[in-house]
Amino acid sequence: MIPFKTLIEIDKTSSLAVFLQLADQLRRLINDGVLTVGQKLPGTRQLARLLQLHRKTIIAACDELLAEGWLETRAGSGTYVATQLPVVRPQAIGNGMDTLVIEGKPGFSFTPKPHLIRPLLLMSDGLRLDDGFPDIRLAPMDELARAYRSYFRWGNPQQHFGYGDPKGNRFLREELSIFLNETRALRTTADNILISRGSMMGIHLASTTVLEPGQTAVVGETNWSGANMNFQQAGAEVLTVPVDQHGINVDALATLCEHRPVRLVYVTPHHHYPTTVTLPPDRRLRLLQLSRQYGFVILEDDYDYEFHYLRRPVLPLASADPHGMVIYIGSLSKSVAPAFRIGYVVASETVIDEMARVRRIIDRQGDSMLEFAVGQLFRNGDMRRHLKKAHQTYANRCDHFCSLVKSELADVVQFNQPDGGLAVWATFDSQIDLAQLAKKAKTEGLLIADGIAHNPPHKFLNSTRLGFASSSETELEQSVSILRKLTRG
Repeated sequence: MIPFKTLIEIDKTSSLAVFLQLADQLRRLINDGVLTVGQKLPGTRQLARLLQLHRKTIIAACDELLAEGWLETRAGSGTYVATQLPVVRPQAIGNGMDTLVIEGKPGFSFTPKPHLIRPLLLMSDGLRLDDGFPDIRLAPMDELARAYRSYFRWGNPQQHFGYGDPKGNRFLREELSIFLNETRALRTTADNILISRGSMMGIHLASTTVLEPGQTAVVGETNWSGANMNFQQAGAEVLTVPVDQHGINVDALATLCEHRPVRLVYVTPHHHYPTTVTLPPDRRLRLLQLSRQYGFVILEDDYDYEFHYLRRPVLPLASADPHGMVIYIGSLSKSVAPAFRIGYVVASETVIDEMARVRRIIDRQGDSMLEFAVGQLFRNGDMRRHLKKAHQTYANRCDHFCSLVKSELADVVQFNQPDGGLAVWATFDSQIDLAQLAKKAKTEGLLIADGIAHNPPHKFLNSTRLGFASSSETELEQSVSILRKLTRG
């Protein structure tokens, strides 16, 4: 007799009903061939005794399997495994978010990595003061569609749909090189550029290429957790230096370098994440000098260079680096739309070659069609026109939003109007529980972050980023009105 007591395990603490657990496990025994086609099952009373379950539970499980076609009854004889087993088809998932698709634990062990846990940022259909996303309604979709159509009319189809260069489409790299040289005073060629799927991949490739386990990566005390995660995943020890109203404290970095070797320093100098402040020229020069002196790599993440409002943007560190110490990362995800997964890495040719080798083992290559289409947008001027339009729109929204916050929330929110970027760094009054405020705002149809992800270890800032770029002026007014109501409650 089959040892049902050994083969079937019921978890009475599970939220899944016991009869469904039993039905699932009997179904598994049939699928695994333990219970064979046409085999007779013990009676319900006997199964109840063997499994120490109520007979009604056994009957409910069998009824479930009879309805699904896994079992069949024979008059006067009992219950058998069906002679014609059902064909397993995908089952449509209902509207319930808690629907279980795959149940149970894996048959192997693994160790979760705590450093990979962070909040998942999603776009909201309603009102939002997000992390600093662009307004996808401004994206040049018609122009992009035309560029896609031209892709299918141009050149050799074998080149379009075959394997390509892991560095990315050369046409886009050439166009991007021209754009970066003209707008950011870089000195690049296509061979100095690798196209990635957003800046996150660029950071991952850079981390994997230049960091060895046990080496030190330095970041600002407040920093983008996505970067920290990549450095930790590469095996580096992540140390922090203070951040003030002018960005990272380079004197503190110099002191750190005197006491231990530093391999990599990660900075967002144009608009420090999350606080939005711009690193001044004297600190930039000092950072470059320290890099040469101590031999550390500068990983410069310039995620929203195009959007600087009060004056001309400060040129990247990479533009003043004749010694090849800077790896420069940029992205079009903030310039166009988050789903527009085009980022780029600029570095010396030998570094780019090595990154391409690393890229091949995780992604092989990017989206050739999208990369060509984006290259077309640069070639025919559509991208520059879009960026100019978006720049003016976001500058107006920044002014309007900051004016609203000053007039409606001045008693509960402290902030400085940023010189650029897509969000405001807002510190709430200590009497306001930001986490609770975020929950209440959600019930009012407004998405804001609770700011917990921005807190350094053992510090509580009660601050968050309030993104203005993805909302119209009317939507911003509605959002601030909700915050005003909730903070007056």
